Amino acid sequence: MSQIQDLDAGPKVMGDDGQFHATDDAVDLSGTPVEAWVALGFFWLLGLTVFYQFFTRYALNNSASWTEEIARYLLIATVFTGATIGVAKNNHIHVDFFYRYMPQALARAMSTLVDLVRVAFFGAATFLTAQMMEKLGSYKMTIIDLPMNIVYGVVMAGFAAMCLRAIWVAKVHWQRGYSVLQRPESDMNDR
Repeated sequence: MSQIQDLDAGPKVMGDDGQFHATDDAVDLSGTPVEAWVALGFFWLLGLTVFYQFFTRYALNNSASWTEEIARYLLIATVFTGATIGVAKNNHIHVDFFYRYMPQALARAMSTLVDLVRVAFFGAATFLTAQMMEKLGSYKMTIIDLPMNIVYGVVMAGFAAMCLRAIWVAKVHWQRGYSVLQRPESDMNDR
């Protein structure tokens, strides 16, 4: 009986007329980072390219040869720009089990070390991608006569954005005095 009373305590969606009545909350996209819009743009280009590939292959029976290669590169662009969102939200894979049993000072030092290693990793990946682009020089794509450095440039920009976001996350952790490793229930919006 108490469960029925608990259900009745929630918002009323069934009107007296027997019809379903619900209102959606207003959509607020103001907190969406720039990287998310860029990733969404690459995703839409990828979707249009795959649709064009499907249409030319199955409807026209004359497959466009360039679509498979470009779709692959757009998927790479989507992943590397979208990965920045994960860094900004600080929801990468981590193990917080041991932080529960560490002394507070050690947990703080370890979480700061994790932040520093993350920044160093993305910085090194940016640098190494730039070096690889330099070595590739004028290497062209297989089917399209465009330089491969366009693809690697997007990858490098993704790594650079992840590095900048990792610096921002480390700064937030430093200012508030704990990280998500120490308090898993927190997120980047907690201050």
